[in-house]
Amino acid sequence: MEKTDITFFDPKTDWTVVERGLPHWSQAGCVCFVTWRLGDSLPVEALERIDRELATHLRDEGFDPNGDWKQQLAQQTSKRRGEIQWKRFTIRDKFLDQGFGACHLRDLRCAEIVLNSLKKFDMERYFLTDAVVMPNHAHFLCAFADEDRFLKQCTEWKRYSGRQINRTLGLVGEFWQVDQFDHLIRSPEQFEHYRRYIARNPVEAKLPHGSYLHFQKQLT
Repeated sequence: MEKTDITFFDPKTDWTVVERGLPHWSQAGCVCFVTWRLGDSLPVEALERIDRELATHLRDEGFDPNGDWKQQLAQQTSKRRGEIQWKRFTIRDKFLDQGFGACHLRDLRCAEIVLNSLKKFDMERYFLTDAVVMPNHAHFLCAFADEDRFLKQCTEWKRYSGRQINRTLGLVGEFWQVDQFDHLIRSPEQFEHYRRYIARNPVEAKLPHGSYLHFQKQLT
């Protein structure tokens, strides 16, 4: 894939939604923002606090957290949906930034395994524009040539990187949390917003130099 192949979400064009723990939208060529987290990155207490804050946010936005709020959200304008989804994402991400869990990705050998796996087939199977690997989670922006490739590629990335990191650290078992957060980018402005977020996230999380890896492709 080349830069000219990437697009932003077009509701008039076919897209796919796969329901797992979270819904995953994909559209051929569309840039997607993806977050992965380690399996131990959010303890039970943090998950309970996240659930409470998400419920409060829904009520503040006029939704019943115990009702069919997902269907109601789907009926909102694209702009409002994006704003609500962004707020819900930041509620979760601020807890990841607190550095719960073993934070194995602070070891740059492990962070490099993740980043190198993301970059390995760049401009062949997909087009990667940005990525950051932090101690217990990772964010990246990537476009895929077809809808089916998206979740398949994420599964391959996580399986390979998890296996290599377990081997490096002498660990066994699932390394990554099974599900992931992802969001289709809807405009050039939103794309630049997410690029800035990825670049600034380690700084805002007050991570010292040498405890994370950041990649940003020059697109001009």
